[in-house]
Amino acid sequence: MRHLRSVALVLLAACGGYKSARAPSGGYAYEPAPSSIAASDVQSGESYTDWGKNPWVDTSKDHLSTFAADVDTASYTIARRKLNEGALPPKESVRVEEFMNYFSYSFAAPQPGSPFSVIMDAAPSPLGVGHHILRVGVATKAKSQAERKPAHLVFLVDVSGSMGSADKIGLAQQSLRILTENLGPQDSVSLVTYAGSTRVVLEPTGMEDRDKIFTAIDQLSAGGSTAMASGLDLAYEQAMKGVMPGANARVIVLSDGDANVGPQGHEAHLRIIAERAKKGVTLSTIGFGMGNYKDDQMEQLANKGNGNNYYIDSVSAARKVFETQLGATLEVVAKDVKLQVDFDPAIVAKYRLIGYENRNVADNDFRKDAVDAGEIGAGHQVTAMYEIELTPKGLAQNSGFGVVRIRHKAPDGDAATENAFPMTAPGAASFESAPADLRFAFAVAAFADVLRGADEAKGWSLDKIANVAREASGDVAERTELVGLVEKARALRGTPSTVAR
Repeated sequence: MRHLRSVALVLLAACGGYKSARAPSGGYAYEPAPSSIAASDVQSGESYTDWGKNPWVDTSKDHLSTFAADVDTASYTIARRKLNEGALPPKESVRVEEFMNYFSYSFAAPQPGSPFSVIMDAAPSPLGVGHHILRVGVATKAKSQAERKPAHLVFLVDVSGSMGSADKIGLAQQSLRILTENLGPQDSVSLVTYAGSTRVVLEPTGMEDRDKIFTAIDQLSAGGSTAMASGLDLAYEQAMKGVMPGANARVIVLSDGDANVGPQGHEAHLRIIAERAKKGVTLSTIGFGMGNYKDDQMEQLANKGNGNNYYIDSVSAARKVFETQLGATLEVVAKDVKLQVDFDPAIVAKYRLIGYENRNVADNDFRKDAVDAGEIGAGHQVTAMYEIELTPKGLAQNSGFGVVRIRHKAPDGDAATENAFPMTAPGAASFESAPADLRFAFAVAAFADVLRGADEAKGWSLDKIANVAREASGDVAERTELVGLVEKARALRGTPSTVAR
């Protein structure tokens, strides 16, 4: 894949000039989403970026698929909120990889000489005749509170007027309380707010004064306009106090992303964040609310800050990010992580990476250590899904699809290390006999592909996708929730159910 993530791509997408190639798909019928639902999001003032869709690639012409790791999950929780409120999510808001990476999958212990566990499995597609699906999964080992490094956190809270509702400032306060409750004695917290003016609400404070932190959080209130740039400057002043060997310094921005006032524009924000990331201060973004949510801005801020982009739609979502996955949220264990799948042209005739469009990396940049990529925290998982067409030899052999290479730097390193993992295990003989994790992950990817209107997914049945997800869910609550969301989307699209239950 030789598409670079760049400003040019953003401009093309904004102007409607970025289009991806379409593979032959057999002319499936398509059921469009109600136009009134899509229009309501445009009218509301929310903003999302359309990154296009990856095309089918002829393996004989390009056998390398290269992309940066991504562990963000905001896209899934945005879609969940929309569907639970009775609307289809805007197509531009759907990022397939963030749907898949919201869920947990089983992994073995990390490979010798590498911080990564790797899974590669394949099966015939249940939705595309003559197609197979291939899953590439990468994970790092989770760390307990005692194992992770001390964290110096700066909460940078948007208290502008647009945040003045229970699902914004109210939920942000609840989220910060959950995070503070789960920090350890080695950690500290600062609190900075920004609106018409900025101020330090709380200087660096250790967990021995946890009640003081709670009081500062509880006293937050919204009002005024937004000046994010000056808020960032003040937050980084606080964060730099925590930059020291053996510790993590991180700014956590809590906002609806609507930075509409200030002497500096969005590009200036990105430059500030990228410069501070090089000096050891990472930045994560936590989004709240609907109506004026700026998803594209929040995602870009986290990307530049070597952090993560989450969206919180409920207290349970806050607990997932700040309690269950706290180690992954706070500590980077591998930075500038790039994945490259090297397909064997004798086995794989064509392939399509489902998602990761804004994470694509030029093939010849894979071994260029100066090229920015993605960060993975302790206990994070990265899942990528491909649709592939096998050659006659591939159909007969059903194994040896290629090699997965992972290149990464240590959290404080400048030189990258590379590991290679050959795909030697045979694919499943049928989709039904494939591992439940593969079947569920494909259902998630297929659901997202339908929601975003991918050409290849226009003939895919949401009813069939719901059934695949249901059969692979077991008794896992998050997986059964996905089944319910697929069914809500099917009803909103006006498609009757044909699957007996």
